[in-house]
Amino acid sequence: MLWPVAEFGMFPQWLTILMWIADVAIRLLLLGIVPGNRRPATAMAWLLIIFFLPLPGLVLFLLVGSFRLGGQRRSRQEAVNEELREATEHLELPNEVGHAPEYVRSAAALTRHLTGFPMLDGSHFEFITDYRQSLHRMAQDIDGAQKYVNLIFYIFSEDPKDRQGYVSEVLQALERAQARGVKVRVLFDHIATLRVTGYFSLKRRLREAGIEFHVTMPVRPLRGQYQRPDLRNHRKILVIDGEIGYTGSQNLIEPGYKRRSAHAMGREWVDLMARVTGVTVTSLDVVFATDWFAETGRHLLGELRMPTDEEYRRTEGTIAQVIPSGPGFVTENNLRLFNHLFYAAKHRLTVVSPYLVPDDSMLYAITTAAQRGVEVELFVCRKADQFMVQHAQQSYYEALLRSGVRIHRYPDPDVLHSKLFTVDDDVAVFGSSNMDMRSFSLNMEVSVMLVGAESVDALTQVVQQYREVSEELTLDEWLARPRSHRWVDNVFRLTSALQ
Repeated sequence: MLWPVAEFGMFPQWLTILMWIADVAIRLLLLGIVPGNRRPATAMAWLLIIFFLPLPGLVLFLLVGSFRLGGQRRSRQEAVNEELREATEHLELPNEVGHAPEYVRSAAALTRHLTGFPMLDGSHFEFITDYRQSLHRMAQDIDGAQKYVNLIFYIFSEDPKDRQGYVSEVLQALERAQARGVKVRVLFDHIATLRVTGYFSLKRRLREAGIEFHVTMPVRPLRGQYQRPDLRNHRKILVIDGEIGYTGSQNLIEPGYKRRSAHAMGREWVDLMARVTGVTVTSLDVVFATDWFAETGRHLLGELRMPTDEEYRRTEGTIAQVIPSGPGFVTENNLRLFNHLFYAAKHRLTVVSPYLVPDDSMLYAITTAAQRGVEVELFVCRKADQFMVQHAQQSYYEALLRSGVRIHRYPDPDVLHSKLFTVDDDVAVFGSSNMDMRSFSLNMEVSVMLVGAESVDALTQVVQQYREVSEELTLDEWLARPRSHRWVDNVFRLTSALQ
């Protein structure tokens, strides 16, 4: 606060008075500004900081207090959304959705209203859990590209010299594609990739290959490019010729994330990717085109491969709907859909997330499901790679366990990085979105909702791999932990509300 400094008489009286006035003015002014369009918990967290540290709190609030994108980015997102709605307004829900419970139909309607993306039939999903195999399959498909390759990943980094055979395969395939005349477009998050060793080497390599690339959500104020630094593009999408797609939780980096500490302890990230064929690939391509438009101002929709009417009418395969979300949208698309599906569960709800820091609405949805007899299971990391998130997450365990939720902890040192959930035998959702406020409000994410017992079964088999090595946490065990651990958890729980 300013007033303790003023009390020591270090400044002239007139300056002391001005500091007092500024102190009070900042508090009163922000008291009526901070709560606007924010959750009460978020507003209270900001006001708590401002009350104790008015001037630093004001500076921090101005830097990271708004999670809305700039006007140009919002207008570009809205333009693509509107164009998508006009292009797909003639498409109806697949007939098979009529055999699913009513909540599936309403979930599809909700997502289409929020994003413009329709639910489509006739796609095929192959889930890949082997980290190296996933990258190898991407490289193989890129080698078969004839027209274009569109790629966006949160983190993109070359392999270290002593850990080759991961991203190097993908990079070499991209270089070969560009050399034979395929149009290769690459996007990666500015801050996330910048903080990984080898950022400038990667950029130099892409330039030398003639590959067009851009950073997403750049924070370069000297170039006139600035938004809140922690607004990031967390999506992972690869599309080849509009016919083959990949999406999920895996970044383009070796499984130890080029961290010496991770290599020393043998830590690797455990991920899930899906290889997709069919009309859903076009939806993924449109998400990429939206991000490309946001960063370059160039419209790609006319250059993408669009399905034929016959392809849209196909019913062999899986019913799926792509859900983009993030600060480019007015609403929190993923949070609304996830809560809707959690409340609809009747028998089983299984959630896998490395970062589970729910807001009140999601906490109520999960605990209410357990309290009304739904078998709810959560799979989380025993020890996450992010200290603050780990402790914020743990602050919710007691409430979850008391409600009847079963918590399974994936053994350290590995990081269970997959993001998915299943509801009964009806719906499965996977993608890049965690179950925390960062993924709901601050990150650009992409998820995919699948309909039908076959899809649920495919992801249930993935979950079973995690269950076989995880340990279940009991309430008695959790309550027996030291009080000092509880204190740390509760302190970092406060940080989850700042967005």
